[in-house]
Amino acid sequence: MSATTLEVHLSPEQLVDDMRTEVRAGLTTDPKWLSPKWFYDDLGSALFEEITALPEYYPTRTERALLTAHAADIARRAGAEVLVELGSGSSEKTRLLLDAGLEAGTLHTYVPQDVSIGALEAAADAVARQYPALEVRGVVSDFTGSLEHLPRGGRRMIAFLGGTLGNLVPDERADFLARIAAVLESGEHLLLGVGLVVDESVVVPAYDDAAGVTARFNRNVLDVLNHRLGADFDSSRFRHVALWDPHNEWIEMRLEATDDMLVHIGDLDIDVPFHAGEQIRTEISAKFTAAGLAAELDRAGFDVEQTYTDEGRLFALMLAVRR
Repeated sequence: MSATTLEVHLSPEQLVDDMRTEVRAGLTTDPKWLSPKWFYDDLGSALFEEITALPEYYPTRTERALLTAHAADIARRAGAEVLVELGSGSSEKTRLLLDAGLEAGTLHTYVPQDVSIGALEAAADAVARQYPALEVRGVVSDFTGSLEHLPRGGRRMIAFLGGTLGNLVPDERADFLARIAAVLESGEHLLLGVGLVVDESVVVPAYDDAAGVTARFNRNVLDVLNHRLGADFDSSRFRHVALWDPHNEWIEMRLEATDDMLVHIGDLDIDVPFHAGEQIRTEISAKFTAAGLAAELDRAGFDVEQTYTDEGRLFALMLAVRR
């Protein structure tokens, strides 16, 4: 088994403190909102894995197919000695990049980053067992605020897959991409996996499946708040809503109150009123055009080296190099 280390820059206590701050801000404003980062307790993670296998949910299987087809070319172009993955989760798809990097003879270190100590430990150990030649250095942190903790040394490629970039609004994306550029050296690479702008009839069902799995996933965030912050949401009194915003070119997931209610959040010592039909925005998932994202990367200090898309132009892998 290869060497495995774990650097912890975000404790469970800090994560709950962040949740308190964000939930107070999001539920005491109009319109109300919650961050999608709070979806992922054990049940939320399991439901998301179920979502990725649904017939309507094309992003995961399309990205995996692109990685299968093009990982070798990505490894050749980037020549990465160190692969850093932001929001690594189970590191499932990443194995395609690890295989390609090892086959190319350049890769020697894998750095998975995630907010969950437990999930990161499990993923890092699994990768270390499967790839004994790799050094595995896990980093527990929030990728939106702690890029400075990523290790330096060796030619790096940062991978940010799964369309997660789309969870950030444009100003947040600009700041995030600029901070990635700030931690990379000239000639190092960034690999993004992003959903492309497609017809509403394709994208909406991906976030509102016929089996109702996404609805369960969305409502589960209220149960997370009940468990972690002592709230008393009745998630059955909220309806899952998914809609396409053509102006912003993103899908929004919302939870809509089915009747008037007052929710108490014990840890925050606040009461949050809802009227029937009032909504909480729980996620945006922006979709991109290749030209539009290339322009955003250019402003951050990157040049696009290669864009890989599927035949239906549903998804893209974009390999960019730091100027």
